[in-house]
Amino acid sequence: MQTKPLVAEFIGTFSLIFIGAGAAAVAGNLVAVALAHGLVVMAFAYAYGNISGTHINPAVTIGLLAGGQIKIGDAIGYIIVQLIGGIAGASALNFVVGGGSLGATVPADGVSVGQTFVLEVILTFLLVNSIYHAAVSGKAGNLAPVAIGLTLVACIAMGGPLTGASLNPARSLGPALFSDAPTAMSSLWIYFVACPVGGVLAALVHKFLTSED
Repeated sequence: MQTKPLVAEFIGTFSLIFIGAGAAAVAGNLVAVALAHGLVVMAFAYAYGNISGTHINPAVTIGLLAGGQIKIGDAIGYIIVQLIGGIAGASALNFVVGGGSLGATVPADGVSVGQTFVLEVILTFLLVNSIYHAAVSGKAGNLAPVAIGLTLVACIAMGGPLTGASLNPARSLGPALFSDAPTAMSSLWIYFVACPVGGVLAALVHKFLTSED
């Protein structure tokens, strides 16, 4: 695998966690958090889309792998650098803000494990579905990053108060490692399982909708 896509994925994921989780840690305003994530995805899709595709999310990579859009060796490399980038971004954020929850994605009080799992599957499905039908299909052209970024904004606006709206194992891992949120590590498995499931479901639906009758 070439080095340039891996560097692009590292920088993009680092930025997503540093800015997205950073907005949650500093501002704490749902609109600001949703826009921070969506705008980072949109900006890096334009900046690095031609280099790596700007997955910056293991669930996206797994979803695209399930649909035959990336080779398994490349996918493994992407996922490794995405997780490392997320950890690096959270480490830098921890240093800058001096600790705290660091925007860790955790189920809200009263939200069960099952509810968190289902919601993260649905939200990640919607994100990867947008990627398939706007970007992979080429239907949205140069506006595909806008469609994908706005989908992420909408998902976080809805799911943020309930589950933290991760949609991204790398987004959950980095902050969890440095957060003082008591359930950050114990609930991490939910995002590592539910988000890839949503990505795979999006690939299957795309295959069904685009197959010949």
